[in-house]
Amino acid sequence: MASDERLARFRQAHLNPFNKTPEQLERPDEESPDPAQQPDPTPGDPEGALDLGLAEDHFSRPVGLILASDVPQLRRAIEECKRVILALPEHSERQKDAVVRLIHLRLKLQELKDPAEDEPNIRVVLEHRFYKEKSKSVKQMCDKCSTIIWGLIQTWYTCTGCYYRCHSKCLPLVSRPCVRAQVSHQAEYQLSICPESGLDSQDYRCAECRAPISLRGVPSEARQCDYTGLYYCSSCHWNDLAVVPARAIHNWDFEPRKVSRCSMRYLALMVSRPVLKLREINPLLFNYVEELVEIRKLRQDILLMKPYFITCKEAMEARLLLQLQDRQHFVENDEMYSLQDLIDIEAGRLGCSLTEIHTLFAKHIKLDCERCQAKGFVCELCREGDVLFPFDSHTSVCADCSAVFHRDCYYDNSTTCPRCARLSLRKQSLFQDSGTEAEP
Repeated sequence: MASDERLARFRQAHLNPFNKTPEQLERPDEESPDPAQQPDPTPGDPEGALDLGLAEDHFSRPVGLILASDVPQLRRAIEECKRVILALPEHSERQKDAVVRLIHLRLKLQELKDPAEDEPNIRVVLEHRFYKEKSKSVKQMCDKCSTIIWGLIQTWYTCTGCYYRCHSKCLPLVSRPCVRAQVSHQAEYQLSICPESGLDSQDYRCAECRAPISLRGVPSEARQCDYTGLYYCSSCHWNDLAVVPARAIHNWDFEPRKVSRCSMRYLALMVSRPVLKLREINPLLFNYVEELVEIRKLRQDILLMKPYFITCKEAMEARLLLQLQDRQHFVENDEMYSLQDLIDIEAGRLGCSLTEIHTLFAKHIKLDCERCQAKGFVCELCREGDVLFPFDSHTSVCADCSAVFHRDCYYDNSTTCPRCARLSLRKQSLFQDSGTEAEP
């Protein structure tokens, strides 16, 4: 058959030189047929299909392979690889290999440009306390140069106070002080809504790094921070979103707004700090937000429950007050709020969780613990009903002696508090007794 003849001719043309017959070895001068003179195989030709891969050069140097050991050589190798990529046919396999080679060369260059691994583990810059990171697989963005930190080949640091991240080579260029120090020295919010003063007041420069900026985007785009009202460059303002405290307090508006990197980190550190005294900043807010009134009543009840837990051995062993360890200010006062409290109130999370804790505390005092039950009150005005506690909804508490009465009994009775009257008489009798003893 024709295919058998072609296979025989193919084997004859590609004989192993060590398998030659003695007659062929005696005729070394016999010229082999010139491959260039042989006709090109057609696409459907089986003989051409059998010759696939035999003409490829497997031993030539890969495209862009330049042995380089220092920075100048690597720069030249990168430029040479770029020229090779442009010269090769587009979307070809050789061009793809050259692109991969270019990536490896650039990574090698970056590795040589970075400092060595023997750098100190702790660096202090502008009150930042930088620690050298050990992770090699996490990809982060440098807060200084706004480029990717390749942890596999680059050394990078993180501030333990404000979580500022940067390359080790960028440490000497850091110009932003640590916001953790600002929070420690002056923990308060800017409570004016976007206090803009204009680019001219900043001399058309970034408020942080002082780079030239403009609203036209030349030489750099000016981006406004909704928290400070100042303008920043694209390296200092990444369009991060955060809830602005001034808008939340004055407008009850919790829509995230664009803020600068410095403001974003400051707000993140301040979000759980109870520094907002709503009764002084915006007292009318309680008239329009019903959830705030409910939260205030629950907090007042918890403050009335606190003395029971402090003097109860079972409550101390059960660590009931640790139910509020994330909001410690709830067991200290009922006036201060954090921004996170307001966010949770708006989302409906705080009301549900605080109601559950209130129920748990009341159950311990009124049902589970006999010691706490013994500290209850009986209404001295009507002497009827169950044992009363100051956090019950139908009771009233005397402001002078803290005695507890039914609310209706307390307001219907126009006389003074019986306990206050009794204490007053006791003080007078003690004073008279001391006077008689002093007489000769």
